Amino acid sequence: MTKRIGGFRRKTKHKLSKSVRTKGKVSLRNYFQTFKTGDQVYLVGESSVHEGMYFPRFYGRAGIVIGKQGKCYQIKIKDGGMTKQLIVHPIHLKKL
Repeated sequence: MTKRIGGFRRKTKHKLSKSVRTKGKVSLRNYFQTFKTGDQVYLVGESSVHEGMYFPRFYGRAGIVIGKQGKCYQIKIKDGGMTKQLIVHPIHLKKL
């Protein structure tokens, strides 16, 4: 078998980069935001926070909050014809 080179954030230099105006400290308001079951959210990654980050393929997708798991939220999204469930930290979510 071949050995995989690179990790989770491989080939995401431009997708997860921040603009000059958004660099700096992370907004605590976004870090501690709350959602209710059934809320619609966008998956918009905060690249400076690695905890609770979803796979970069799902960047920009919209989903529905199913429930809560610890500090994170369970999000249901549609990927092609399948429905998938992601566990995402609230800093990576934005209300629709």
